Amino acid sequence: MAVTESAPETAPVMPEAAGARATQEDVGARAAHEGILRRQAARESAARTYARALPIVPVRARGLTIEGADGNRYLDCLSGAGTLALGHNHPVVLEAIRKVLDSGAPLQVLDLATPVKDAFTTELFRTLPPGLADHARVQFCGPAGTDAVEAALKLVRAATGRSGILAFAGAYHGMTAGALAASGGASDVRVARLPYPQDYRCPFGVGGEPGAELAARWTESILDDTKSGVPSPAGMILEPVQGEGGVIPARDDWMRRMREITSARSIPLIADEVQTGVGRTGAFWAVEHSGITPDVMVLSKAIGGSLPLAVVVYREDLDVWEPGAHAGTFRGNQLAMAAGAATLAYVRENGLAERAAALGNRMIAQLQSLADDFGCVGDVRGRGLMIGVELVDPEKPPSPGGPHPAAPELAVAVQRECLRRGLIVELGGRNSSVVRLLPPLTISDEQASAVLNRLADAVAEVAKSHTGPGAESTRRTATGRAQEGGHTQGAEHTRRAERSG
Repeated sequence: MAVTESAPETAPVMPEAAGARATQEDVGARAAHEGILRRQAARESAARTYARALPIVPVRARGLTIEGADGNRYLDCLSGAGTLALGHNHPVVLEAIRKVLDSGAPLQVLDLATPVKDAFTTELFRTLPPGLADHARVQFCGPAGTDAVEAALKLVRAATGRSGILAFAGAYHGMTAGALAASGGASDVRVARLPYPQDYRCPFGVGGEPGAELAARWTESILDDTKSGVPSPAGMILEPVQGEGGVIPARDDWMRRMREITSARSIPLIADEVQTGVGRTGAFWAVEHSGITPDVMVLSKAIGGSLPLAVVVYREDLDVWEPGAHAGTFRGNQLAMAAGAATLAYVRENGLAERAAALGNRMIAQLQSLADDFGCVGDVRGRGLMIGVELVDPEKPPSPGGPHPAAPELAVAVQRECLRRGLIVELGGRNSSVVRLLPPLTISDEQASAVLNRLADAVAEVAKSHTGPGAESTRRTATGRAQEGGHTQGAEHTRRAERSG
């Protein structure tokens, strides 16, 4: 997750409440809301993050919509950092959980076999890339994605007898020691770091196919140069889309090159699909865009249907572990497996990956108007329903031949203005300057329009404050273009979007 100080821990002010006469019930709800926030600030660790940027107290949720203890309603485009593929409290998920609870089945069984576990594994294998599903093993580990990353690194080291790991600049793989060492923010580097190609801030200053080719050649050079200082590694770990790194999709041709490079040198390729999996990017698994089959896949978040669950899926010839070589007390969470199986099946049977691809393309195209109309919007990018808007400072000179400097303070301001308008978004990127959208795959066209309207209005407000009165005409132009792109304005539209959540 992005560690940001995005907003003060005070309650947001919703515009529809401004000037309204508060009832006694409203005052009581507000007092309860503020009391809970005060007690959280007094009792919880200073490491808390989302609670600082999003000072709300959720009490009810359905689909895209969250209702706070103070009665305010929000459209949730954080989705539990991508965990809620079907949104909050989807009926198929709740029914799967109730079925297990009502059956009297044990809820925690370590790694024993159960009908619930068997159903989850069967559904999971049904969705895997064919080249992996036919010859795969699955390891249930700890409940979080970072636990699965640790297991994957341990696995390839055991299988190869080597210790080094190849990872990429900008990566994020978790907060435990090994996963953090492979992430872009590592301070004690024990992992060889490789360039991750991107267009907007290309490490080689060229972008596109030439930038990806240079990145691939650099990787080959590191591995083949006997004086590079990088011995033959145990594995390479990469994200098909860097999420916390700033929503940077990998080019498909570069992904294929990484597969070729690692295969030719007998280096296991680990795909971290913790956030990109289960239809998020417009394919069930993001590696499918490039057609590659990794040796190992790290899976968590959405596979648990909103509950904690993490697994490693890998080629059977890598399964060299002795019994007990890797474990985790909570690897037998039956409720998470039931919810996960229901989620996987629903996404597969209802074509939600394809829906995410089509809707994501439309949303990204409509958001391009923000980059056209506001100098503080440097780039809009993403894949499927994993979308990022990078904020820059247009008043500072750009790098030679490159973009303007990142503007984390503007991203914080946009996030705050979004919250004031009832929209929850996350920040990410190298400088926490990327506003991220991770809506549930079940988001409707109408809800998507409401999200884009609120985001566009927030950006316009921040741009006006940043650039002065002259930006007012630009804001009106942007609003007009948003309407042409399919946005629908008005309070009634917003109410309908919330109800359908």
